[in-house]
Amino acid sequence: MSVATRERNRADTWRVAMVIPLQGPAGLFGPSCEAISDLAVHELNQAGGILGRRVEVEIVDGGARPERVAAELDRLVCAGRVDAVTGWHISSVRHALAPVLADRVPYVYTSLYEGGERRAGIYCCGEVPRFQIRPALRWLRDNLATRRWFVIGDDYVWPRGSSAAVRQYAHELDLDIVNETFVRLGSGDVAQMAERVAASGCDGVLMLLVGQDAVDFNRRFAALGLQERIVRYSPLMEENMLLASGASATRNLFVSAAYFRSLVTADAMDLVGRYVGLHGPSAPPLNNMAESCYEGMHTMAEVAGRAGSADLRELNAAIDGVAYHGPRGTIEFRGPQAAQHVYLAVADGYDFEVITRL
Repeated sequence: MSVATRERNRADTWRVAMVIPLQGPAGLFGPSCEAISDLAVHELNQAGGILGRRVEVEIVDGGARPERVAAELDRLVCAGRVDAVTGWHISSVRHALAPVLADRVPYVYTSLYEGGERRAGIYCCGEVPRFQIRPALRWLRDNLATRRWFVIGDDYVWPRGSSAAVRQYAHELDLDIVNETFVRLGSGDVAQMAERVAASGCDGVLMLLVGQDAVDFNRRFAALGLQERIVRYSPLMEENMLLASGASATRNLFVSAAYFRSLVTADAMDLVGRYVGLHGPSAPPLNNMAESCYEGMHTMAEVAGRAGSADLRELNAAIDGVAYHGPRGTIEFRGPQAAQHVYLAVADGYDFEVITRL
């Protein structure tokens, strides 16, 4: 292929780096994220692509060490292989990517996170504590009288930032934080924290744990018989984690999120139907993390369409006020942060029963 042909093909294609975890504690989300990326690409291309350009995705392992992920993205951008970046990955990876991508390509960060991201070129379509954690704590206080909380988290940006916000919410909601502890992400040390929970006198455990770490904690928590007397609440829990934990280990486990596979809305059910239609009934479980990757792709299409350009400065100018309708309902950007409905659910075997909209 000649250089001219390669350049023409590049000009006709919108290339997206989909940064998702393929290893580590969050690696169990990877297959679902990759599968729904295929659906998003299929749908966007059927609708004419982005700015008339055919969409292609390149999967990047966001479960590697943050500096390695950043080095890989730097290589892809320098080689002209990436026009945009999106995907579900932890905040430590986001912080590593931000300076590498700054003033070069747009970056749609899809994960729930600690909030406060304001760097130009980063558009956040995930949940933030003020609208995800605070109303869930209020509902659990009002309906289950859960007032004394033990906070346990992985030791990195999202749990630390969210826990700081929780301390403020505890003051506002008249709650007590009886303990707060953090463990090294993926260290295998989290299970032993269940004994400390048992001795703390708490009513509830706020789990700021990722993937396999939450699974390990759930198993040990249930082995001690704590699920009958202590509520667990997590803003990061999905169907793969329920399956890995086991049905007996997820009783009295509450979760808040903008999307659940079991949401009984026309838009959510349509997504499930399209997903199964493309991949079949044995597809990786559809979940919040995967669906966020779908949102990331459609956010990019919407902001590019509004800007009418792929120029980063024009995209940055266009993001405020971008709104569209999708599986989560209506998404509207206020500055670079999406506003959206959040739901509270309780684990029911290997699925979630949605209780209320918060």
